Amino acid sequence: MTADLAPPSARKTELLELAYQYAIGRGRTDLSLRPMAAAIGSSPRVLLYLFGSKDGLIRALLARSRADELALLTELRAGDWPGGAGLAEAGRRIWTWIAAPARRPLLRLWLDGYARSTGDEPDGPWTGFGAATVTAWLALLAEVQPAGRRDTPAGLAERTLLLTVLRGALIDLLATGDEIRTTGAVTSYLDGLSGG
Repeated sequence: MTADLAPPSARKTELLELAYQYAIGRGRTDLSLRPMAAAIGSSPRVLLYLFGSKDGLIRALLARSRADELALLTELRAGDWPGGAGLAEAGRRIWTWIAAPARRPLLRLWLDGYARSTGDEPDGPWTGFGAATVTAWLALLAEVQPAGRRDTPAGLAERTLLLTVLRGALIDLLATGDEIRTTGAVTSYLDGLSGG
């Protein structure tokens, strides 16, 4: 069995979780190894050994962040999320989750990784992060559209627009902290989407 296929050691798993909490607290994925290592009770040398490189650590942090995002998608699917809930109801539930103050540190980290994935570093640690996020969210939103609508260009456009509104409001919320205004804007859009 190669090292890539071997399960991670308990120490690697522990340090990844500590590094993830550290990154969430900072809201950034471009972290200096020395301060991070000191904060989590390790050393840069150990982190480089366990993750192969700084880029390897960043990839692991983004994968850990992605695991939280996928857990949200699973949570939404497992709840009282009827197949016919519709985009407006889905948008309300997702925005309620997004706007919760406790999630702001995680979402700042997500936004940093998302923004960096739009750059021109084709083989960097952020490659594909944003695209994978969009794909996962569009798939979730497709689940609540009527079967006859979801596979049409108009259905794809509707869920893309909803995702764009939610993402834009999230960025604004993280920048300003103005939950009342951003929630009002999202609610206004969703009311129009559901016909009032």
